[in-house]
Amino acid sequence: MSKILVTGAAGFIGYHLSSLLCHNGHTVIGIDSLNNYYDVNLKLDRLQTLRNQPLFSFRSINICDKTELDALFANEKFDVVINLAAQAGVRNSIEKPYSYIDSNLIGFINILEACRHNPVKHLIFASSSSIYGNSEQIPFSENQITDAPVSLYAATKKANELMAHSYSHLYQIPTTGLRFFTVYGPWGRPDMAYFSFTKNIIEGTPVKVFNNGNQMRDFTYVDDIVTAIGALIDKTPETTIPFNVFNIGNHQPVKLMDFITTLETIIGKKANKVFLPRQSGDVDATYADISRLNTLVGFHPQTNIKEGLSKFVMWYRDYYKINSYTNISQQAD
Repeated sequence: MSKILVTGAAGFIGYHLSSLLCHNGHTVIGIDSLNNYYDVNLKLDRLQTLRNQPLFSFRSINICDKTELDALFANEKFDVVINLAAQAGVRNSIEKPYSYIDSNLIGFINILEACRHNPVKHLIFASSSSIYGNSEQIPFSENQITDAPVSLYAATKKANELMAHSYSHLYQIPTTGLRFFTVYGPWGRPDMAYFSFTKNIIEGTPVKVFNNGNQMRDFTYVDDIVTAIGALIDKTPETTIPFNVFNIGNHQPVKLMDFITTLETIIGKKANKVFLPRQSGDVDATYADISRLNTLVGFHPQTNIKEGLSKFVMWYRDYYKINSYTNISQQAD
């Protein structure tokens, strides 16, 4: 079993991945800055649950802090590093660009340098489906050109792939980038649409639907995501430049209006929809070609949208202690 560093361990995917890795017998050290981009209490509650895992330990470290990060690497001698720490959010990157430069570029170069000076068997890092921009080539394939991002967030993720490729080439660091496609599920991020839709439908407050709900997203359940990551740990790239990149998606895009209709059915209440123009940075569709990942590790998503949303709504009602469809703004804010 490996000693694994998971950065962003108090985040949505980091929480689920840390739990799975511990369950599989790995020793996991999680780090997180616990910033206030969204409700810090939710992050702390995730951590509290993880602390029940005897193989998990946590350090409050920001990947932008090179001194603390270097000391951690030198002391722990990790076998595998999985970098999920990042400033997330496409729309927020338009309003607060410098936080994306700090976390996604400065923080990531610190991870690369730490892996360079403290060699690891495998570095896995989070990229994003957003790097495909408004590509007309559907489904998105890892082989297509990705040089036209439509948000700063997407640009930083593309930069991560280029930075990682250069370090893999220069220092022979086995590196794998993962392009996530709209991850959802229990313990999710409050800034994501499925989370706010659920909250607003239950409360009876307006649900903002941009671009008439015509967007299509390849919604991917979090358990499918972390299962794929776990399967990739021992699959180091075996090429002259030990670098690879994979799509991780559901391979079944869903129209946003159909997504909302499914939520309405599960919750048992109609949404109060307010239709608004398309937002800057949004793309029309995401759709993952997952054939490469399927060939390597047999990846095939197991959770359809109805099942996944049902599990999320069940968690949401339990976490916020909602026993009826009354206004719950005080509990959920």
